[in-house]
Amino acid sequence: MTDKSAGTEERPRNLRTQRGWMGPLIRNVKLSAKKLLPGSVVREIQAYRAYGASERSIYLKVRIWNSLGLAKPKRSRIPATARSIVFVCFGNIIRSPVCEVLMKQALAGLPNLGINVTSAGLNATPGRPAHPWAIATAREFGVSLEQHRAQLLTAELVAQADVIFAMDYQNQVQLLSRWRNSRKKVFMLSAYASEDYGPVEIRDPYSIGIEETRRCYSVLNTCVRNLVSSLSRETPIARH
Repeated sequence: MTDKSAGTEERPRNLRTQRGWMGPLIRNVKLSAKKLLPGSVVREIQAYRAYGASERSIYLKVRIWNSLGLAKPKRSRIPATARSIVFVCFGNIIRSPVCEVLMKQALAGLPNLGINVTSAGLNATPGRPAHPWAIATAREFGVSLEQHRAQLLTAELVAQADVIFAMDYQNQVQLLSRWRNSRKKVFMLSAYASEDYGPVEIRDPYSIGIEETRRCYSVLNTCVRNLVSSLSRETPIARH
């Protein structure tokens, strides 16, 4: 007589055995793939996985359009009629706040432009002070971030803005994902970088170091100066 229970007991043991050796095999395959694939490909995969489900399709579209030359973020200039500008970054504690104060300083001598400037973070903790590296580096560029306190980007700020400047792809994707109807307001700030600045992104120096913060601020300072210069040239002088 055949013992049917023996077969039913054997299958779970086999499954446990398979799972036992499959785990190390999968880990080894992943490690081998990282070694074989170029670093840029691995970083792209990691970046893709970091996005939420609703953001991944937007990220792919942004990267593919940029790669094929269908989108030209570094050539996109804001309209000359823009009078409300918001600089955004991840937490509003390093990149976007220095853009705000640098631009306000530059606009102080150009009151006829009548441009309102602020900054915010897509993932900011409201009330958080600027990063210590940001405060120290800002002084080197002649501005202060000691009184800065982070603010979260809100639907109200987005609605009031004529232009929203993003620093990197993550900023851009989150803006396009959360406020789809405001996509025409979103621009990459690197469009105003110097001609020898190749990347589309102005990467976050957070957790890298103060030297990287200095390099980042040098790029941002150039962007703001070129932006103000462009707006001042395109804005007609009022005649009385």
